[in-house]
Amino acid sequence: MVVVGAGMAGVQTAVALREQGFTGTVTLIGAEPHQPYDRPPLSKAVLLGTAEGSAFDVDFEALGITLRLGCEALGVRPGAHVLDTSAGPVPYDVLVLATGAEPFRLPGTEGVPGVHLLRTLDDAERLRPVLARQHDIVVVGAGWIGAEFATAAREAGCAVTVVEAAGHPLAGALPAEVAAPMTAWYADAGVGLRTHARVERVESGGPGEAGHVVVLDDGSRLPAGAVVVGIGARPATAWLDGSGIALGPHGDILADDRLRTSAPDVHAVGDCASFPSGRYGERLLVHHWDNALQGPRTVAAGIVGAAVGEVPAAYDPVPYFWSEQFGRFVQYAGHHTAADTLLWRGEPSGPAWTVCWLREGRLAALLAVGRPRDLAQGKRLIQAGATMDPRLLADPARPLKASTA
Repeated sequence: MVVVGAGMAGVQTAVALREQGFTGTVTLIGAEPHQPYDRPPLSKAVLLGTAEGSAFDVDFEALGITLRLGCEALGVRPGAHVLDTSAGPVPYDVLVLATGAEPFRLPGTEGVPGVHLLRTLDDAERLRPVLARQHDIVVVGAGWIGAEFATAAREAGCAVTVVEAAGHPLAGALPAEVAAPMTAWYADAGVGLRTHARVERVESGGPGEAGHVVVLDDGSRLPAGAVVVGIGARPATAWLDGSGIALGPHGDILADDRLRTSAPDVHAVGDCASFPSGRYGERLLVHHWDNALQGPRTVAAGIVGAAVGEVPAAYDPVPYFWSEQFGRFVQYAGHHTAADTLLWRGEPSGPAWTVCWLREGRLAALLAVGRPRDLAQGKRLIQAGATMDPRLLADPARPLKASTA
């Protein structure tokens, strides 16, 4: 058994194989030299220097899992059952692809000192002294990672300006009316927010200016000691070109509902793979921690079960993620589209509120700000396919579970 990718999805796959009784050899291959680590703390404790790292608490040796770190996957030859790596070919009986996602780079800034991404432990360690020196910082992108980084930078005492090409924060995830109250969070935290603002280029500062200047398409010049780019990510699958493994339009590995790829004996899990959802009637590509935690159990069950002719249950989770930003705890469960009916629970100008999306009377998704009970109950209602009473649902004093039709 060979697992490519030593993030959450890869590590949990290796662990789940052992937990479910797999007795063969398990090799976990990671491109980074570090011990496998969790990513959420990178934008929080690791970035602020309150933790040195976030290594997984897993005894790989005791589990009989062989680590091959600093080893980059270069290609797959499914017909030969061989993984090509920077350290040479690695034969496999079964292969699991868990290479995650890689951040989009701002065009024209490749290799420019002072322009940072925040995806890896090395990224966080490069940014930590930047925050400690309290530089003026420009963040490009008002998505989840941009908001979380801006939160940490303000906590460190930096002056922060966030620039966003769309008209509101979280434009890729939420409609404008839901993101509108979040816009005020930036001002409350002392963070500048520039929407409808595209970055034309990043140039070195002139006399009297900071180390860099971010030039916007309207000619505005924003001085910056450092620039942090958070404009989204794509599946890290370019290395699969020529393998014959089917990819989707976003570069996602097209897994089936048991997380098997188009190639025999090759599975895919986590941020690099999409899967068909029976619940939502479409293929989902979920770039969040919980998906990387849940999917490995299905992969392991399929591999272990294959030996005895058992097929695991279809993988169809209720997607879930959370974000801590500007003193708020934001949680989202489910999946919504623009065609779904939107309902508010609570006043969006207040400290705690929830937005629900209904599809044919059933709860499809919800976003909860400071209302963890709504999230927990709502996730169970989505799983159950419960039909909701919109009038009862809109009452924030009524528990969600008591709002069914």
